[in-house]
Parts: sequence; C-alpha cells; structure tokens
Amino acid sequence: MNFSDLGLSPKVLEAITAAGYTTPTAIQAGAIPHALQRKDVLGLAQTGSGKTAAFVLPMLSMLESGRARARMPRTLILEPTRELAAQVQEAFESLGKNHKLNVALLIGGVSFEPQAAKIDRGADVVIATPGRLLDFFERGRLLMTGIEMLVIDEADRMLDMGFVPDIERICKLLPFTRQTMFFSATMPPEIQRITAQFLHNPVRVETTARGSTVDTIIQQLVKTPHDAKMKREALRQLLRTQTNVKNAIVFANRKTTVALLEKSLKTHGFNAGALHGDMDQSARLKMLTAFRNNEVTYLIASDVAARGLDIPEVSHVFNFDVPIHAEDYVHRIGRTGRAGREGHAFTMVTKEETKYLKAIETLISKEIPWFESGAAVEDTPGLVDVRTSSSRRPRKTERRVAESEVKAVSKSENAPPPKQIEAERSPKKERPARFEQRPENRNRKTDDAPDDDSFHTGNMPAFLTRR
Repeated sequence: MNFSDLGLSPKVLEAITAAGYTTPTAIQAGAIPHALQRKDVLGLAQTGSGKTAAFVLPMLSMLESGRARARMPRTLILEPTRELAAQVQEAFESLGKNHKLNVALLIGGVSFEPQAAKIDRGADVVIATPGRLLDFFERGRLLMTGIEMLVIDEADRMLDMGFVPDIERICKLLPFTRQTMFFSATMPPEIQRITAQFLHNPVRVETTARGSTVDTIIQQLVKTPHDAKMKREALRQLLRTQTNVKNAIVFANRKTTVALLEKSLKTHGFNAGALHGDMDQSARLKMLTAFRNNEVTYLIASDVAARGLDIPEVSHVFNFDVPIHAEDYVHRIGRTGRAGREGHAFTMVTKEETKYLKAIETLISKEIPWFESGAAVEDTPGLVDVRTSSSRRPRKTERRVAESEVKAVSKSENAPPPKQIEAERSPKKERPARFEQRPENRNRKTDDAPDDDSFHTGNMPAFLTRR
C-alpha cells in the first residue's frame, strides 16, 4: 500500500514525497482513511510506530478548506509533555509546508504573551499540554466552541501524569459534534472508561498486541547489587562493555537519581547530560538539541521524557531502575529500535525490584534473557539471581556467610595455597584435664575433694591469695 491509496490531498502527498516517506506504517494505513471520513478513531500501536503522522496527515487534508477566526482554533491536539508537543509542531512544519496554516504551541515553561499573540491572530491548529490550555481558557484568551477535531495523543501517559480530570473538563467544553481521535500504546481501564464516554462509535485500529515491544529491540537484564554506590559502578562497567553505542538514554525513576548519575558519569569521563521535569523549557530544549546533534552521548532522563523524545537513531536504552509501572518499560525501550532499526535495551535489576520485573514480563508476554557477555558486571560482589531468590530478608548467619565469601574473593591472588597454610599453622593446644582426671588425683574419691577456698587458691601465686 502507498500513501496515494489512503485518500490524502495532492498537497499532502507532495509533502510526504519530499520528506522521503514511501510506505505508510500499519497504524497510518488503518487510521487515516477513517479519519478522512470524519469518524472517531481509537488507535493502539507501539511507541515509534508512526502515530503522529496518523493524525497529522488527515488533519492537513481537512484544514485545506476554511479559515480560523481570532481566539477560535479549528483543531486541538493534547500532548502530555512539552517535548512531545514541540515535536508535533515540527511534524506540521515538515509535512504542512505546502499549507499556509497557523500553528500555535501552548506549553508551560515559556512566556505566555507570544503564545497569546498567535491565538489572537487565529490558529488553525493548537498543540497544547492540558494545564496551559486550561490556563488560556480561564483567562478568556481562548474559545473552544469552534473545535472541529480533537486529538488526544499518548492517552495512557496522560493517565500516569494525572491529566485525566483536565481531559474530562476539556472534552466537556468542546462541541458535541467534533471528531475525536485517541492514540495510545497501552489501554488501562481508566482510559477505556474515558473513550467510552467521549468517543462516538469509534473505529478501533489496533496494529499490535497491547503492551508488546518491537522485535528489532534486543532486550536483556543485568543482575545488579542494591547498594547505590555499587549499582552506579555496575552501570559504568555495563556502559564500557557496549562499544557500539552511538547515543543512549539512561532512565531513572527519580529526579534526584538523574542528577546523581549525571555527576557520576561525568566524573568518570562519560559524555553525559540530564533531562528531567525541574528544568526550565529553554534548558530542556538546549539539552535535547545537543543530544540530537550527537554532542551528548548519554542522556540521563526521568520518565517525564519517556514519551517525549522522538530521535530516530537512538542505539541503546539503559534502565538504571526497573520502572514501577510496567507500561513505562514499553515506552522507555521504545525510544530505540524505531522505524525498523536495531536497538538494544538493558535493564538493571536488583533483588528488591523482582516484583516489577515480573509485572513487565507478564505485560509483554515474554521472558527477558540475562546479559551474559559482560563478565565485569556479572562478577560484581553482591549480585543475586532475582528470579530464583526469595523475597525474605537473609538471616544473620546467612549474611555472615555471604560476607565471608565476599572477603574471601577479595583476598590477594598471591595468597599461599591451602596446603602451605595448613603446614604453617601451629599445633592445637590440648585442653587441661579435669580435676578428677589429673594423675595425682585419679585415685582420690569425690568426697575427699578440697574445700572451695583451697580448690581455687591452692595453685595460685601468693600475691593473689593475700587477704
């Protein structure tokens, strides 16, 4: 199938050819024809499968007729993160170069007034995060009664970030006759409830099993000690074993861990940078640009960036922490192996993270193999097989045995052999015989034993027996 078979306008087809695209992906081929027929669409596809173009292309075709009025946009796209919203804007600039459309980007972290100026001039397309959009509405700077199409992208991520109440409020402010398109990689129960409430007879386009990962990603697990310092050392050893890293994203669960990893990797000579939610928008964009231009090799990021990075040639993903939510694993490793390229995903697992690992393997319906080729990582003291280990805390005796084994491993290789050690040991001293077993007392009866004073003091030096 070609793009020309989907019913897109000649202007859009010309832009697609200029961008170098030839064959639509499965989600694009399934969603675009229904979108052009003004039907509600529920699209479920893996991260990196081309969902953005699945709603940008039909939107461009439909916006060729008509014109937006001041403060009354015609279409609305909701995104969970600033980065993803900015990348959708870039898609409009690339694919919509033959259209004279006004696109407004409403995101936090930047000045309010320049964004308001675009709305005042009339915006055909508004790409926004929920919070900033409601801010515009509450200030009276935006009317949503003219919205013809609503797109909610990364709906499951919206749920994770707590945007569901905002989405419900926004949907109630829009015209009832609008067209709605939902796109997501996974489909939690709460998102199913929202789609049932706000979509009207939607066409369901599901290209892959929910929660599945692409086959081009080589997934592996790395046994890791729980100690924070040893865990960072294990990460550095793992990075050194991978000689084919073009660029990589290192994911951590906490912002504090992101900052600590950036400092640690830089100290040990790695070209690293950080990206997390506390950074202002200009700093985040600057870091993303440096990463795209290969000025930064290792980007340490929290989950706020897991859905917002669209960099086609990321070669590796390293999960320093096992994600608490199994769906986040799918989105993290989806940053690599995009557009049919080969990708590598390593997940560092401690004994305490076993339950999260089991949830991930249940979600993706496969068992992830262990990384075997990195001897330096496998030999790190304190590693355990998290799949077979019990969740109980080791007893004191077990911990003492484990500590003694670690000490034994850490001894010098020049230590003498066991036979030599045995020969050098001094002979054991015999224990003194009991009173009745001594030769001088062997024939004495028990009744003839001395009294307590003479028994305890008879053989003592005189200065100890003085009173």
